[in-house]
Amino acid sequence: MPEDLRYCAARHQSILQSMDMRKRGSTVTGKTFFITGANSGFGLAIAGAALRAGHTVIGTVRSEEARRSLAERHPQAHAVLCDVTDFDRIEEIVRQAEADVGPVDVLINNAGYGHEGVLEESPLSEMQRQFDVNVFGAVAVAKAFLPRFRQRRSGFIVNVTSMGGLITMPGIAYYCGSKFALQGISEVMRAEMSPFGVHVTALCPGSFRTDWAGRSMVRTERSIDAYDRLFDPIREARQKKHGAQLGDPEKLAQAVLTLVNSDNPPPQLLLGSDALGLVRHRLQAMLREIEDWETLTCSTDG
Repeated sequence: MPEDLRYCAARHQSILQSMDMRKRGSTVTGKTFFITGANSGFGLAIAGAALRAGHTVIGTVRSEEARRSLAERHPQAHAVLCDVTDFDRIEEIVRQAEADVGPVDVLINNAGYGHEGVLEESPLSEMQRQFDVNVFGAVAVAKAFLPRFRQRRSGFIVNVTSMGGLITMPGIAYYCGSKFALQGISEVMRAEMSPFGVHVTALCPGSFRTDWAGRSMVRTERSIDAYDRLFDPIREARQKKHGAQLGDPEKLAQAVLTLVNSDNPPPQLLLGSDALGLVRHRLQAMLREIEDWETLTCSTDG
């Protein structure tokens, strides 16, 4: 069967299932998920897990090819074209998605990518693009749901950050900067939405077997020899490790389902033993730094 016909058949099946769910009304106990970047990586894994658990999934993709791919893998999912950097269209996309499928209960703000490059070598245009997707895109999608969740007095926002939003590593300054930004925004969003019964958690994964370090990563070309000794081993190790990371995306997806069913979710959730170890080490080091410099810190009072 040609690709276009397969997509149309899958889409028709998805619409019929959605109509059937609406007819059943209150007998449906599943949630409706809106997942950005649903055609690969964490987004695809979470979409599959949610569907298998009986939930409804609206998944955003950036191209018709990606939409056909998602429809083939998960015919029940409602695939929606959405580039999170097309800020002016996001509100209408969300409005139409809820009109077609029904009110969204859970937003998985997953769309994003990694940038790798020495800070001095990396052009500012690459930083701007990184922040457009990882920060401004995520915030734009969240802002489209904030009034809906606030008015309904319910909802759950999962902003996918990274252990790189709590620790740093040489060679990924733009990526860490974007994730630190989303981490801080998530904490404020949580405080502002809590009075309305809306949960917000920043999801902080470690290294997982996704395409983050593969085809989806943008890498700045090397140009300054002085950084060779520092950075070249890091890039080589990351490329060698790609595909053999400890983290399993399917297990992450199951953890996300557990998270969104919690009545008292945490402000941030680390996923992966590597994330746990590295973040714990950084927090312990920070406490020592605070204690070592406490006298000077307090010397400015008065």
